[in-house]
Amino acid sequence: MARILVVDDEIGIRELLSEILYDEGHTVELAENAAQARESRLRQRPDLVLLDIWMPDIDGVSLLKEWSSQGLLNMPVIMMSGHATVDTAVEATRIGAVDFLEKPITLQKLLKTVAAGLARPVIPASMRSRTERPVASADPIFTQPPALAGGPAAVQPAGVVPAAAPVHDDSHLGRISLNQPLREARDEFERIYFEYHLLHENHSMTRVSERTGLERTHLYRKLKQLGIDTSRKKPSGS
Repeated sequence: MARILVVDDEIGIRELLSEILYDEGHTVELAENAAQARESRLRQRPDLVLLDIWMPDIDGVSLLKEWSSQGLLNMPVIMMSGHATVDTAVEATRIGAVDFLEKPITLQKLLKTVAAGLARPVIPASMRSRTERPVASADPIFTQPPALAGGPAAVQPAGVVPAAAPVHDDSHLGRISLNQPLREARDEFERIYFEYHLLHENHSMTRVSERTGLERTHLYRKLKQLGIDTSRKKPSGS
């Protein structure tokens, strides 16, 4: 899959985006400020960058300009912010950003925007006409104020479908004893329910979250409460 650089000064956002993108099979590198983002970009060109606009040292638009002037803006960059204006979004696209994500970032919006960004060819700033209007993205966010995702459901990005594995079927529900308090019986049912979806979705927390209708934070809390192990081995092995 892709190598994605996430640049944001908020640790909670960096960790959340990292978990979601990792679950989708991407390699993720994190940077908490422009200095770390520069170092990462010079080490290796990422396939895509998620760049926060408001950061304490240098803002994302200034870093975008810097990369453009140095000929380093040869990868798709998606800007992120919870307070950006339409003018800021338009300026970022003129410099070379391919899209914009408004915080708080919804799961489907993130996956849809990342998939579209990876599929879009990057046009160097030197080849852009000054009179050329920014190319419209799948969501016309640059011609109107950013809005929270509320339109049609995002299309699930294509991915490798895991091979079918033996999973729990309905017959396992027969093992739940009805001669016990409701709380214990409910916990047993929920344990079987979530283990089924974890196995079926190859332990992808992103897909389990979508399948069960629970936000990731609530999902992690529920699995921990039920004593279900959510750890996933990294490719390097640990």
